[in-house]
Amino acid sequence: MKNTFLLFLALLLSASLPAQPLPFSKTEFEKLVMQVMKEYEVPGISIALVKDGNVILTKGFGKRKLGMSAPVDEHTVFGIASNTKAFTATAMALLAEEGKLSWNDRVIDYLPWFRLSDPYVTKELRIRDLFVHRSGLGLGAGDLLWWPKTVYDRKEIVRRLRHLPLAASFRSAYAYDNVLYTVAGEVIEAVSGMSWEEFMQQRILRPVGMNESTVLHSDAANEGNIASTHARVNGTVQIVQPFLSDITNPAGGINSNAVDMAKWLLVQLDSGKISNEKRLFRSSTTKELWSFITPKPISAPPKELAPMKANFSGYGLGFNIQDYRGMKMITHTGGLPGYVSRVTMIPELNLGIAVLTNQEEEAAFMILTNYLLDRFMNAAKFDWLNAYLTLRKRDAEKKSSVEKSAEQTPQSPPLPIEKYCGTFRDAWYGEMSVSKNNDSLEIRFHQTPALIGSLHYYRYTTFIARWYNRELRADAYVTFSFNPDGSIESIHMSAVSPETDFSYDFQDLKFMPMK
Repeated sequence: MKNTFLLFLALLLSASLPAQPLPFSKTEFEKLVMQVMKEYEVPGISIALVKDGNVILTKGFGKRKLGMSAPVDEHTVFGIASNTKAFTATAMALLAEEGKLSWNDRVIDYLPWFRLSDPYVTKELRIRDLFVHRSGLGLGAGDLLWWPKTVYDRKEIVRRLRHLPLAASFRSAYAYDNVLYTVAGEVIEAVSGMSWEEFMQQRILRPVGMNESTVLHSDAANEGNIASTHARVNGTVQIVQPFLSDITNPAGGINSNAVDMAKWLLVQLDSGKISNEKRLFRSSTTKELWSFITPKPISAPPKELAPMKANFSGYGLGFNIQDYRGMKMITHTGGLPGYVSRVTMIPELNLGIAVLTNQEEEAAFMILTNYLLDRFMNAAKFDWLNAYLTLRKRDAEKKSSVEKSAEQTPQSPPLPIEKYCGTFRDAWYGEMSVSKNNDSLEIRFHQTPALIGSLHYYRYTTFIARWYNRELRADAYVTFSFNPDGSIESIHMSAVSPETDFSYDFQDLKFMPMK
């Protein structure tokens, strides 16, 4: 009886305690959101904020689509892109918990047909290695097999990795990749008997209650409460085509909203706990997912962003792990045509933030995330908006200088244009052709319908490919090497602008003439 009374008294007292005040003004924060949207021309933003097991904020701002009145709300769906990687890692963790595989198992034990270009790496690559960007592949290696949309299916992309040269020794360096997450999706299917998409829906989204989220890139084209995709093209923010290929869903295919991302943050921060009676994964799995595995180089941030200086930085299983103002931070970003997002957790504060946007301005999610982090950390106020605007101005000057140097000069190539024509093949990508189009040259990637454009002479033996689809924002240098007899020996490429997405891995191509 005494214990019952004490319990009742405790409940009564706790119920009478005032709610913990927020360390920031919602009015001030919402004013900042609107300023960010205006300065960076972001049509819509959606934010989820959780703290101590409670949802503090799920709210949308702005419009789903330029020129339309439909507002973004907490249920508006955005592509979360590479924030999907944490979901894929969690899926693999569930299989490990069930004893169906081990993180230290070899990939070829589940995919006997899998090969990389180095036999030793092929033999020794473990399940864990698929998630931590240390295989030896270069930055974004192999992304042209799927980006922009190609004719290859998922298994063919994986098969072609055997022809992709490694850029570094096995496990010696960090280099972010997407293709090995596609391999991870194949492992999940081989072990579970379900496609990655089925596994994600049945084993993760449904149990967590993320009922408004989907797992297909192509769902971005659906009707309903879905944010349209926007980007700056030729200096003007406009509607762009979303990425609709489902080949690489395990690396970036999930679409979600503030309401569902809040649920995901709560489960991650509570060590897999969904409710008092139910768990998504064991508490020990959180330690596995959030463990520092691959060190990342640490460089000083731009002077404008001095508070972001890190003391450590690395990659775990689908998450970046670093420090911010002396606290461990678990985070990741995501980027697709027209969508960029960021997920951030501070375990010590039991704090989680997700910022989803429908315009390709990373500064937008950084400004808002850092504002909230600073308030909950009781840090000195810092004007993140002004800092990023200053940095933008400096970067714009650098970009302008690069683009100006690549402007076409009124010269003619040293050889008749017929000498540059032919069909060429790269071992890992496939075929490309250069042909005469009236009095100019045209370049066409045979497996990628969007990669077709005109070749403009630049200097020496180099042309610039200007793709007809200007939304690609990926013009590239095309350099011809010749044999002594004047025939083409090989063709190499590289991106013109430093702002070109790294998934256009032109630099890894070596096209050889086809007989």
